[in-house]
Amino acid sequence: MLTGIKTLLERNAYLIAIALTLFITITSLVSLKGIKTVSIGIDNFDKIVHFISYFALTLSWFFALQTLVKKRKNKVIIVLSIIAYGIIIEALQGGMTTHRQADIYDILANSIGVLLATILFPRLNQWFDSI
Repeated sequence: MLTGIKTLLERNAYLIAIALTLFITITSLVSLKGIKTVSIGIDNFDKIVHFISYFALTLSWFFALQTLVKKRKNKVIIVLSIIAYGIIIEALQGGMTTHRQADIYDILANSIGVLLATILFPRLNQWFDSI
């Protein structure tokens, strides 16, 4: 069963990365006022969501661009691009929306997610290859 999932993920890696990027963009910029949300009751829970989102985003792009990620220079470009994307999204929240505000701590949570994904990717990729 895992090999079937692996094949599905490999065939759709670009689509998954693009879809996740679009999902983060839309949910970051569109008002979710009419949508019922769950209150977890954890202080700064949104920072955890930012961390997980950018961790997953980075892994998705690393898997999609595996052949490029093998070179350190390309990996740095991908990492910096995702961090820049997070900064741009925060700036757009502050400048283009009335329901969201830019937050430096969101950028920090995003960046930590990106960096942890970068550190863990070789091991995760090795595990993925072993399936």
